[in-house]
Parts: sequence; structure tokens; C-alpha cells
Amino acid sequence: MDQPDPKPGKVVVGEVVIQDFLERMEVGKQRYGTYLQTYNGRNALWDLYQELMDACMYVRQRILEEEQDE
Repeated sequence: MDQPDPKPGKVVVGEVVIQDFLERMEVGKQRYGTYLQTYNGRNALWDLYQELMDACMYVRQRILEEEQDE
């Protein structure tokens, strides 16, 4: 899909994402008693793969909803 160049907006997305990361770290600490650390006994690539599949499902859900709203 061809898109125009971006124009000035309202919110600096990166600043919001940084805050989201900080909040997400605290959720993990509350849930698991520690921040995410290396060598924690889990396969990070497998975790990432599963999270990306979830993300694809959410994106596709939203696309379908937008198409149905047209």
C-alpha cells in the first residue's frame, strides 16, 4: 500500500513506548518476583515466536474489524 510522507502529529510515540516498557517490567516483577533475566531456564526465541503469533492475531483482528466497519 502506498502511503504519503508523515506530517506533524500530536504524541511522541517513542516516549509512550518507553513508559509502557517501564510499566511492563514492573508487571513482570510483581508477577514473577523478579525482572526478566538471562539464563532463566526459558527459551527466549520460543517465547518470542509465541508472542509474535499472538501479535499477528491481534493485528489481523483489528484489520478485519476496520474492514467490517467500512
